[in-house]
Amino acid sequence: MSGHSKWNNIKNRKGAMDAKKGKVFSEIGKLIRIAVKEGASDDPASNPRLRLVLEKARAANMPKDNIQRALDKGMGRGAEGRQVQEILYEAFGPGGAALIIETVTDNPNKMSSEIKFALSRHGGSLAGPHAAQFLFTKENVDGSLQFTPNMVLPLSEEDALALENLVEAIKEVEDVESVYTTAG
Repeated sequence: MSGHSKWNNIKNRKGAMDAKKGKVFSEIGKLIRIAVKEGASDDPASNPRLRLVLEKARAANMPKDNIQRALDKGMGRGAEGRQVQEILYEAFGPGGAALIIETVTDNPNKMSSEIKFALSRHGGSLAGPHAAQFLFTKENVDGSLQFTPNMVLPLSEEDALALENLVEAIKEVEDVESVYTTAG
């Protein structure tokens, strides 16, 4: 009678709920980091956007440690006093679509291996410096730099679906801020 253990059922339900919470917490953490960067302050009294995001974090029952870690990363303070770095990764995905991946991390070695792992699992490959960046134009939109493709690459339905899965996998990595692609 496999699958009828009460303990196993509880474990599976708790695991699914924890995965959902983790995804919500990582999204809120990104919003906190962005609000701190744009407001140039980790004080909610002087940063109204941060205040709204912190209310959202409290409503989701986000632990104070996670909130503090996100505030520290947004202000450029990493774990154990390490400095936070912004790193751009360039990659190519299914159908030859170019990707630019923006990250903010205090551990570049770990981030590099996590990005490589996500790319390899979903048909992508990491490119060298400036291999894909020339396909994009940097634009300043509302005080933040964004990359827009110079030319949109049409993809087949199959490649578009594979690229969408790849982008989702990359966005699930904790320190990834945003992903830009040339796919249309």
